[in-house]
Order: sequence, then C-alpha cells, then structure tokens
Amino acid sequence: MVQEALRFYGVATVDAWERLWNDPKVAARRSDCFESLPGPASAWIRLGEIEAHKTPCDPYHKELFKRNLQKIREFTTESPASFIPRMQELCAEAGVALVFIPEMKKVPWNGATKWLSSEKAMIILNLRGKGEDLFWFSFFHEAGHVLTGKKQHLYIAEKHDDSPEEKKADAFASEILIPAKDNKRIAMIRSKAELLELADRLEISPGIVAGRYRHLTEKWEFYTDLTRKFSWA
Repeated sequence: MVQEALRFYGVATVDAWERLWNDPKVAARRSDCFESLPGPASAWIRLGEIEAHKTPCDPYHKELFKRNLQKIREFTTESPASFIPRMQELCAEAGVALVFIPEMKKVPWNGATKWLSSEKAMIILNLRGKGEDLFWFSFFHEAGHVLTGKKQHLYIAEKHDDSPEEKKADAFASEILIPAKDNKRIAMIRSKAELLELADRLEISPGIVAGRYRHLTEKWEFYTDLTRKFSWA
C-alpha cells in the first residue's frame, strides 16, 4: 500500500513525500486544511496534477490567455456540458490545463492554481453543489493567479484568506464578470424583471447578477431561483 501511495504521488520514499508536501516552506502550508489533513489535501491536488499532465497544452502565452478569458466569459449563459470542453480548449491554447476534480471529504475547496512548469499552468475546479456565481468567480479568481501570481506558489481558494494576493485575484474575478461601475445599479434592483434586463445588457447569466446583488446587499434569500446549481454529470 505504501508503494502504491508513493507511486500515486510520483515519489520514491516517504521522506520524499514529506519534503514535497509537508515541508513548512511549501506555500500550501498556509492552508488550514494542509495543516490538519495533509493526506486528503495533497491527494486532491495530486489528482489535479495527474489530469493536468495528461492535458496537451501549447506553451503559456499571457496575452492570449487574457483574450481567451474574455471569450470564456461569454459562456456563462450556457450549461456545463456545453461550455466545459470549450473552456478547456481555450485555456490549453494559452498554456493552462483546466481540470475538474470532485471535492473530497474534508477538502471543500472551490479551486486551486499551480504551475507545472515554466510554460504550463494548472487550474483545478469542482462543480459539486456550486451555484453558477460561485463557480464562475472561482474560475476567474484562479485565472487571476495564473496572470499575476508567483510561479513557485500553490494557490488554494479558501474562505477567510485576506492575503494581498487573494484580494488581488478576487478583484480580478469581480471586474471581469461585472465591472465595479455597475455595482450601484445592481444594488438598486427592485424586481426580477429589472435583474433580467440588466443581465441581458451586461451579456452575462442572470444567476451571476443575482449573486452580485446578494453579495452587495446581504439579502441572501433574494433571487436565489435565478442562480443555477451545477453538478457532476
């Protein structure tokens, strides 16, 4: 069993695993989950790595990735079955392997980002039980880390992380989905019809506008029927 586990992680010895995953200097150690449950936490990341290594990608191209993110934003009104293959294709074209790994018990992360080489980045996401607003925010948050983060770091989307790099990724995701200049109008929405009209003008899913409304107003029970829930097929 030990040999099979080491083979899964791509290391030869237990000491090598400790150095790779349990070293205090590793960026992932900032995560509470890595502190308390390094086994499940590292397994989820490793599953993503395995899938990402199997994903053919062109060399990373920052400007192309930026352009393709704008194209991906246009997919928000579609279903996962339709947009996921095209998301993955546009990411791979710019050197980013986008993979989907179901969340594991006690590892409830929305996403993670890691560079596999100087020319290939990895974004891990999951779909289970995720409202579309959270799913799309998580994707663009991780994309923000690819564009501006440090290549030697492993970034994990967790709650209650107020580090400058996480705030920067949050701001990137918010702005690309719905520019801040529209927040005032969103907060003043008074009907479902008004929300749908604004979503159409912004060319984005109504569920994302509804999510921004709830975030801005803290009226968490409003327009929940407009936000779709994604799940694994």
